[in-house]
This record gives sequence, C-alpha cells and structure tokens, in this order.
Amino acid sequence: MSVRSRAVVAAGVTVAVVALLGVWIVVRQFGHHLTLPLASRTCTVQADGRVVLGADQMANAATIAAIGIQRKMPEQAVVVALATAYQESHLKNIGHGDRDSVGLFQQRPSQGWGTAEQIQDPRYAADRFYAALKKVKGWQGMRVTEAAQRVQRSAYPEAYQKWADESQVLTRALLGDATGAVACTVGPTPTMRGAAAAAALTRGLTLDWGLPGVTSPTDLTGLAVPAPDARNGWRYAHWLVSHADDHGVKRVRFGDLQWTADRGTWSKVGDDPASAGQVLAEVFADV
Repeated sequence: MSVRSRAVVAAGVTVAVVALLGVWIVVRQFGHHLTLPLASRTCTVQADGRVVLGADQMANAATIAAIGIQRKMPEQAVVVALATAYQESHLKNIGHGDRDSVGLFQQRPSQGWGTAEQIQDPRYAADRFYAALKKVKGWQGMRVTEAAQRVQRSAYPEAYQKWADESQVLTRALLGDATGAVACTVGPTPTMRGAAAAAALTRGLTLDWGLPGVTSPTDLTGLAVPAPDARNGWRYAHWLVSHADDHGVKRVRFGDLQWTADRGTWSKVGDDPASAGQVLAEVFADV
C-alpha cells in the first residue's frame, strides 16, 4: 500500500473514531434526556408548527394537557407545564434523576412533592405541578421559563425557554385549536385488545378529563365520547390518538375525518349521522 493510501485509510479511521466518540459523549452527557423514538412508534403534531415525539412522549403530553384543562387552568399554564416536562425528562416518565428526582417533572420526594410512587403517576405529577404554578403570583405575565423556574427552582433557570415553541404547538393541538393535528403510527402488535383496551380507555378519559357519559357503541369495540362542540371533540380525538399505542386504539373518528392505525394519518370519510356530536374510537379486537 502506498504512503498516500495509508494516509487516506488512517484519516478515515480517525473520522470514524471521532464520530463514535461524539456519540458516546452525547449519550454520556444527556443520559435519559436523549430520545431516539422508533420509526414505527412516532407521533407528528402539526399546529402552526411541527413537533415529532415518540409514542410514550405523546401520551404523556396529552395527559399533562388534559389535567390542566380539568383543573380549569388557562392555556398558558399547559404551555408552561409541557415546557417544564420537556426540559426535565423530555416528556418521559423516568424513574431516576438528580438526587431523588423522578418522573415527568423530576419532582423530589424529599422536597414534599409526594412519594416516588405517586410522582411517577403522570396524572398526580401534572396535578401537583399545576397546583404549585397556581400559587405563583403573576405567573401569567411571566415568560415560560420564569414561570417554570418559580415552581422548579432549577440550577438552569433559562433552560425551559428553549421548549416554549414546541410546547405551544402541542398545546394548540391537544386543546383542540387545530383539526386532525395529532397523527401517530403505532407498533405492529397492539399493547391491549378488546374489552380490556376499551375499559382502559374509558378509565383514562375519566381520570384525565373527568368525563362522564362515555359509552360503548354497539357497532364496534370501543367508545363513543360526547363532543358538545368542535374544540372539545378535537381535544378528545387527539387524546385518543396520542394514547393509541399504549391502549390498542385502531380507529378514531370525529366529524368527517378519521385516523386509522394502519395508515397512521387522518383522512376524509363519508357523512354518518350516527357519529354527529361524538368522537368514536375503535380498539383492536381480541385475537
């Protein structure tokens, strides 16, 4: 091999080593904050901006938003909560963190947020965050990062602001201000099926939204959720799609649009008087 060829090979090896070292440093530096969602389990949110999340991140974001509305918090509170969870856990319900921090908001049992088991319940964690935010005087007039910092008291008080734009996109979609805005692709094998999936969805809707009157229609295995107006309808429809991967949702329909698990997108469907004023969700049938 010529001197020039050996030099080229050596340069290539050096580049490869540097690249691998870079990956190792990123993993080492960011740990649980590094998110590499599988292509088959991702959600794309389009609402005056675009955000792509893994299926578990999307489900957690939907629950955070719903708890905010159930608590009658203003829209900006949901933006602040999502930005906080983005920074603290990248919207993942993790069981570790700095010192005794756990969960979506990295709340600490030693600081009075609750037990570790309680904090790792996304609904509990979100509820506690909103309760603390509500006590911050004048938080509505603060920047996202300032409001979040008053609750979290982080060593990096400006860190939350970098997630403000993504959180606003998610909030617009999850609060029903956009149509067909959450589209998820799910794994090839449903996590749940049949009656168990329908029961889990009913429980989730009740806990997240406090919804009464969720019924099981006769023509499919799933749910019918009352939707008094378009905004509420899209809130529930987007929540159902956000939880499709972990609850075995096969189809969601509202108005003349329908999302299906096999396509992972929303498409137009024909008018059906039976679906007026409600969101329909179908789960995968038992094998």
